[in-house]
Order: sequence, then structure tokens, then C-alpha cells
Amino acid sequence: MSNNQPQADNFSNQQYPGGHTESPNPSYPQYAPPSGSSYSAPLPNLPHLNASNAVTTDERTMAILAHLAAVIAMVVSAGWLTFVGPLVVWFIYKDKSRFVRNAAAGAFNFNLAMTITSVVAWILCFTIILIPVSIIAFIVVFVMTLVCSIKGALKASNNELYRYPFGINLLD
Repeated sequence: MSNNQPQADNFSNQQYPGGHTESPNPSYPQYAPPSGSSYSAPLPNLPHLNASNAVTTDERTMAILAHLAAVIAMVVSAGWLTFVGPLVVWFIYKDKSRFVRNAAAGAFNFNLAMTITSVVAWILCFTIILIPVSIIAFIVVFVMTLVCSIKGALKASNNELYRYPFGINLLD
């Protein structure tokens, strides 16, 4: 047997230069970082850390469209179908691109919450006392949809993910 290999019956850990130790079980080597080093595990592959490297121009365009579809729908459908555009984009890109899927899902979840808020505001219009609350709710829905959609589109144009302030988490 060579002098470099420890004998099978010798289970005492041997110190090597640099602080490495040899495991009693040679098939499962043990690693101890050198003393005084700042060893840390590598970071996981997070989409927000490397989104700029992996996003194509087509994906960026579709993510921008998913965010701006609500603004377009506000004009076309008087604010009732703001969730349809992001839902269509999500169905098309859910298996093709993680970046577009996250943008469309966030836009859908947010716009679904805004649509439900609009329905509640319409119901409040039927009572004379709650008409001011209804008007305030309509203004908040309009401003929030406009501001958040534009912020999301700007983030998507920079290959960044945008988290809407709130929403009903149906799509992921």
C-alpha cells in the first residue's frame, strides 16, 4: 500500500496544509474551508439577477405589451376588460419565457383586483349615500391602473421584473 493512502483501519482525521481534513470514509471526502477564509455557497440562479442576459427583444416586447394591455383595454372597453390582454399573453408565453410569464401573471393578478374593485364601485353607485365612496374608488382604480401599468412597462423595457403593489394571486 502506498504511503499517500491512509490505511482502512486508521480513522483519525489527518490535518493537511490549508486546514483540509481527510474524512474517515474515503468515498465521502470532507471539506473544511481554510481558517480565516470567507467561504460561502454560490448564489442560486435567480431570474432577477440575470434577466438582462437571458431576455430577447421579442420577450421584452411581449412583457411590455402585457403591462400596457390594461391601459389599452381601459380605452377600448371602458375599463372592464383590463385583465384579458395579460391573460392572452400569459397563455401564449407561459411555457416559452419565464420573464414574459411573470410579467403577464403579475399584470393579470393586479388587473383582476382592479376589475373587482370597479364592480364593487358600480354596486356602491346604487345607494345614494355611498356615491362619493364609489367615485373615489373609480378614481383610485383609474390612477393605480395607469401608474402601475406604465411603471411595469418601463421596468420590462429595462429587462427587470415588476411587482405590482397588490393583486389576487391566480396566475403564477
